[in-house]
Amino acid sequence: MNLTTTNRMVNDTTCLLGIEGEVDVYTSPQLKQEIIKLAESGVKRLIIDLSKVEYMDSTGLGVLISGLKRLRESEGNLALVGPGVRITRIFEITGLDKIFDIYQTEAEAAAKEGVSL
Repeated sequence: MNLTTTNRMVNDTTCLLGIEGEVDVYTSPQLKQEIIKLAESGVKRLIIDLSKVEYMDSTGLGVLISGLKRLRESEGNLALVGPGVRITRIFEITGLDKIFDIYQTEAEAAAKEGVSL
């Protein structure tokens, strides 16, 4: 029941957000607050690194969906990077792999989002 987030601004409107641990009903509010804080500070493109996420439940998926919606409403995007096999499978089963831009590396995501790291 732990979640660690780290963020690194790439430029004025793009942020890399690393998540480590479990994204579930207990930790999702922390992730939601982080996404809201970044969006309110002017971030338009958020690249979330999921490579160290061990578990994600429907609450976590809901937070990512609401973050995507919030950013797209302000002409931005939320992209996901490096989800492991288990996390990737969740996105495939739910069909969310068709909604989110999912990349293997931060460099690939940055290039597709039009920024350089």
